[in-house]
Amino acid sequence: MHTIIEKVIRKLKNNPDYKFENDYSFRELSVILWARGTQLSRGAFKRIWFKQSSGLVFIGSHVSINHRYLISAGKNLIIEDNVYINALSSEGIIIKNNVSIARNCTLICTGVIAQKGKGIIIGNNSGINAGTYLGGQGGIEIGDNVIIGPGVKIFSENHNFSDFSLNIKDQGVTRNGVFIDDNCWIGAGVTILAGVTIGRGCVIAAGSIVTKSVMPHSIIAGVPGRVLKKRGEFYAEEVTI
Repeated sequence: MHTIIEKVIRKLKNNPDYKFENDYSFRELSVILWARGTQLSRGAFKRIWFKQSSGLVFIGSHVSINHRYLISAGKNLIIEDNVYINALSSEGIIIKNNVSIARNCTLICTGVIAQKGKGIIIGNNSGINAGTYLGGQGGIEIGDNVIIGPGVKIFSENHNFSDFSLNIKDQGVTRNGVFIDDNCWIGAGVTILAGVTIGRGCVIAAGSIVTKSVMPHSIIAGVPGRVLKKRGEFYAEEVTI
């Protein structure tokens, strides 16, 4: 049974090197397959209203998706339980192949109805872990093979506040997109602020707040985040991600 599952996943992901652990019991595998089958049946119904869908869609329980007609999905999209998605925006939400969005995530593209947002792009083979918040009002683009840890928050707009004669909520917003290049690892609880570009192959340590753009292959940690070193450089200290 393990071999059959491995072959199926390899075919779905189009990845001949995919490995499936063989120490699961028959009961454990049965529960996993039952859950995936239930998600697939939900996805088969909800994907009908997507703008585009190129393959299988797995959707968990208590998933709320507003403005589904603005979502384009690639192959093998997994959306787990209690996810909230609002795709209302000028460019919608584009999710490429083999993307997973874990439980309790929020993806929102428009905050205030008076100011329509831009949208969100998630690249191939990227994973969005549990409890992540993506605010795509100013645009968020996540590249291929990106790991987003649990509890990550990404913002792409800021409230203006310079005019003392007006309430802050009445001063409008400034929008600046966030771009995360391919093959990055964003650790648990990281916050990324508007206007930041994270270069290819970066690692962001857990709990960091990234306020400025960073060059490729950097390891960043701290509040605010700063570059500790480049990947491949030798330092005695270790960075906890």
